[in-house]
Amino acid sequence: MITILQGTADLAYILGFALIGAAAAFLWAPLLSRLLYRYKVVKGPKTELVALGSHAYKATTPVMGGLLVILTVAAVTYLFDWSRSFTWVPVGVMLISALLGALDDVMNIFGAERRSRKLSHVLRLIRVHRDLKMRIWYALTLPWTAFKRLSVWFGSRTSRGILVHEKLILQFIAGSITAWWIFDKLGPAWHFVYFPFGWDWDAGWLIVPIIILTVMFTANAVNIADGMDGLAGGMLIITFSALTLLSWINGFGEVAIMNAATVGALVAYTYYNIKPARFMMGDVGSLGLGALLAVNAMAIGEIGSLFFLGFMFYVEALSVIAQVGSRYLFGRKLLAMAPLHHHFEVKGWSEEKTVMRFWVIHFFFVVFGFWLALH
Repeated sequence: MITILQGTADLAYILGFALIGAAAAFLWAPLLSRLLYRYKVVKGPKTELVALGSHAYKATTPVMGGLLVILTVAAVTYLFDWSRSFTWVPVGVMLISALLGALDDVMNIFGAERRSRKLSHVLRLIRVHRDLKMRIWYALTLPWTAFKRLSVWFGSRTSRGILVHEKLILQFIAGSITAWWIFDKLGPAWHFVYFPFGWDWDAGWLIVPIIILTVMFTANAVNIADGMDGLAGGMLIITFSALTLLSWINGFGEVAIMNAATVGALVAYTYYNIKPARFMMGDVGSLGLGALLAVNAMAIGEIGSLFFLGFMFYVEALSVIAQVGSRYLFGRKLLAMAPLHHHFEVKGWSEEKTVMRFWVIHFFFVVFGFWLALH
């Protein structure tokens, strides 16, 4: 493990940035709120959740509230904590992922409906299209068409936003930037995966696909978990608080400051997101913060503990994978509704009860992950 112990004075300085992040976010939150309401940045509730009744008010609640955290963290880091060694890539990856989320949010609200061609349709065109060149083209691009249709399993079949396969490609780019930075710029020590109790694995070049997949999966996991007022915000506060302390313990002061500022900005966001929410995070916040979570954990050498540090986010993502797999392989649903928080809501739990119990469970496993990281 890469470890350099820091003094208590340094920790006090780092924690001060949590206050700076919170103060800055609270100062401009009313402006952001007015802008979101003025321009009606509203997606409306998911159709399948309207029947539950508790989601009806969300039809008029703006999204893209995650800008409060993204822009605050980027500004505080640039002004007070800019480091070419440790903060420019995490902030850059966060902004790339947030931009992807922002495009998706805006297109979902203001864009036209988009559809992708079915695989059966393309196969038919290969057989019957009058133009030989087009038949050849459809045949050559069949693997790409198959990838697009397979990705639809994990998203909407029709959408006004960015389609699933487009998201995956852009997330792959963000993950590749992270992998290049960690593998090429941070040095050989970051080619290892550090597990608790002194077990280290020299992954070599394998660390590159591991990093890319981790960034992509974590960003989507946070995005999936952002489905109830206060849920993602509260869990992210817990996770980034642990990352702040681990960054400090492991000797990465710049990363610790960035994580502390993130905690502060998340406190302000969650204040406005508690039910009934003034605004919701949107893809701009969930994708950006999910990517930042993964990059920071890997930058401080904690990829081996990351599953527990982001526990409920990964459980939520895995619940969607399990639901999709069960539906397509066995023809029946595993859960009443995916992701997991909606399963409990359908079963009769109130939104508040679900959110607070998820917070408690997440806190327990984050503390467990923190304990593991210290060994």
